[in-house]
Amino acid sequence: MSLSSILSADAIDSAIKDCQAPDSFCPKKFFTQCGLTKKSPADVKKVFGILDNDGNGFVEEEELKFFLQRFSPGARVLTDKETKGFLSAADDDSDGRIGADEFQAMVLS
Repeated sequence: MSLSSILSADAIDSAIKDCQAPDSFCPKKFFTQCGLTKKSPADVKKVFGILDNDGNGFVEEEELKFFLQRFSPGARVLTDKETKGFLSAADDDSDGRIGADEFQAMVLS
């Protein structure tokens, strides 16, 4: 499954373009711009499954660096500051990784 089967390609492109500059990525803004906040909890979990590159049920810091590239292969990697900020914003139980429920809560809140 690809992200474009859940989200519109135009919305993804627009969201990616808005955070091209280093340290300009804001997860909540990105989720809104790409249309993810308007999707069902089931669709948000599908997106999480795509972002969970190693399939272990969590998105870790290393996977978060390449978050934008999961949406668009030509996108930039997140900076360390953006990656750590994203992780701390979503990691409710402070285990150093984002679970599906934590991701869903962040997207849909």
